[in-house]
Amino acid sequence: MRVLYLLNISNPDRLSSDSGWIFADLLAPALADAGAEVTVAAPAPAGDARCGFRRTQVPGTKYRARFSADVGELVSLIRSVRPDAVVANQIEEAPAVRTALLEAGSEALLAGYCHYLPFTFTDDSRLQLDPSLNDGGLGRTVLLAFAAGLAACDRVMAHSSTAASWVSAAASRMAVELGEKLRVVPAPRDERLVRPPAAAARPATGRAIGVYNHRLYAHYGTGQFVDLARELTAFGTVQLRVMDLFGNRRAVRTGLDDSPERMRERLAALRHVQVVSDRGDRSRYKRLLAEARFGIAPFRPGCPWSMSVIDCQGMSLPVIAPRLGWLAEHIDPELCFSTPSEAVALAERLATDDEFHALHAKRAHASTTDFTPALIARRYLEALS
Repeated sequence: MRVLYLLNISNPDRLSSDSGWIFADLLAPALADAGAEVTVAAPAPAGDARCGFRRTQVPGTKYRARFSADVGELVSLIRSVRPDAVVANQIEEAPAVRTALLEAGSEALLAGYCHYLPFTFTDDSRLQLDPSLNDGGLGRTVLLAFAAGLAACDRVMAHSSTAASWVSAAASRMAVELGEKLRVVPAPRDERLVRPPAAAARPATGRAIGVYNHRLYAHYGTGQFVDLARELTAFGTVQLRVMDLFGNRRAVRTGLDDSPERMRERLAALRHVQVVSDRGDRSRYKRLLAEARFGIAPFRPGCPWSMSVIDCQGMSLPVIAPRLGWLAEHIDPELCFSTPSEAVALAERLATDDEFHALHAKRAHASTTDFTPALIARRYLEALS
């Protein structure tokens, strides 16, 4: 099977912070191992030497990635690669890809991956626009583009059962019939970030380290984490390590949303909170995780997936999490909390109770074993068949 993988990259200056690029970089070689012929069309190469690469332009902003597809460029790609399947990682781009397939005379299957959802659902099942895609009131336009992408696809893939249920519910409200098109295909774990539970760190002298390795956008609930950080570090048992995944971002991105920079400053001002950078180095990132005792999930409403959570769990770090979205589906219920006081109690117990920590280190590691690149590649090809 020849697969043309259309990849949007939102963070070309720091690829290690771009989960879509990491996903493709892990998946493309596994697809090649499984016998597929893969070509990645993206602003930067992903995969290994067996994978073809066609360079595309950096879209500049998250809105251009959704609304500025070049149909002529897509036609040329399709005619050159002659794919059996095309994967649109930015699902809003699927109508343009469908148009290009028609113009190129190609009968390739078109699959869209719901890497990011432009909506959430409230507890009483009301659909809400994701604030991160609602600058200038564009949220409803993005939502309609997402629905158009669903309609244009032969297959629709989502990270998790939770994400699939939300996509299905949103589609039905917008009169898009998914039928048998929808598939659950998680992102692969990074095998470089895997270690056995027995190697999980014990706290040395002083405080145990809790790691927060998520993007610092306000819409990830970072403000809630800042408040929680004060409480987690107040009792002398826990210190926090916050990952600065972005570094210095381009002006075009900070102009849309400068909350990561503002949140980074607020966190850096707290006692017993260390803001660190992996400098885009995956080995350094692994060392920073390995020194921690546990991880903390984001407060992002309706979270459909978190590669950073999987990174921690693959490293046998138990992760405490608010009862939100996919987090409630995936993380052990014993480690989910509803109030800050519950979160503090869990962190304290993971920091001091070796037996409790060892049990959840094993469970964390086990929760990622079905996400190896080889297994995910098999599910991916099944979805494309």
